[in-house]
Amino acid sequence: MKKSLRKFFDDHVEAVLEELPRAIHILLETVPIHVEDRPSRETRRQMELHANEDLYGLYTGVPLTERHVDASHLPDVVTIYRESLMEDAMDEDGVLDEDELREQIRITILHELAHHHGFSEEELEELGY
Repeated sequence: MKKSLRKFFDDHVEAVLEELPRAIHILLETVPIHVEDRPSRETRRQMELHANEDLYGLYTGVPLTERHVDASHLPDVVTIYRESLMEDAMDEDGVLDEDELREQIRITILHELAHHHGFSEEELEELGY
C-alpha cells in the first residue's frame, strides 16, 4: 500500500510540475526537487520543530542573494514531504481532496524556490505563501 501511495503522490507532483510556467522549469534544472516521506529527526531538530508541527518543504542551499562569486557551496535542493502534504489535504473524516493536495504541492514548491531567491519566511507570509 505504501508504494502505491508514493506513486499516487508522485503522479500529483508531476501533474503540478507540468502546470508550472516555463521559467520555473528552467529553474528546476539547477534546483532539483526531492520527495521524502517526512523530515528526518536531524532536520526537525535543526528546524526546531515541535512534535505537533508539520514541515511541508525545505530549501537547502545558499540563496542567490547571499552568494559570492569566489565562494563554493553545496548544491541547492528543494525537498517536499509527502506525508505532511497528504495529511494537510485530508478532511476531518480522512478523505483526501486531490485538488487541495495539488494546490499544497504547488504552494510548497513555489515557497521553497522563493527561498532560493532570498525571500524570508516573513516576506513569503506577507505574500500569502
